[in-house]
Amino acid sequence: MLKKLDPLLHNELRLAIMSLLVGLESAEFNWLLEKTQSTRGNLSVQITKLKDKEYIKVDKAFRNNYPLTTCSITNKGRVAFEQYVEAISDYLKPKG
Repeated sequence: MLKKLDPLLHNELRLAIMSLLVGLESAEFNWLLEKTQSTRGNLSVQITKLKDKEYIKVDKAFRNNYPLTTCSITNKGRVAFEQYVEAISDYLKPKG
């Protein structure tokens, strides 16, 4: 029986965000914006959804009087991502 895919991670942009963050200590909003080729509004909405589920942590600060948003993956998010990767891998295995 195939494992259920996490609906929160089964979204292209949220999966991209998590995939980028899983290998980093943290990432700035503008870097994520550049890497995902998303719009500011859509990226912000998807980050909020991941934050609300406690998959990522969002820190807001200022650098040279400009807002600075930094995201990092939480332990809960790391586990959810690893389980998602494992589940999707099962879907991709040849059946026979």
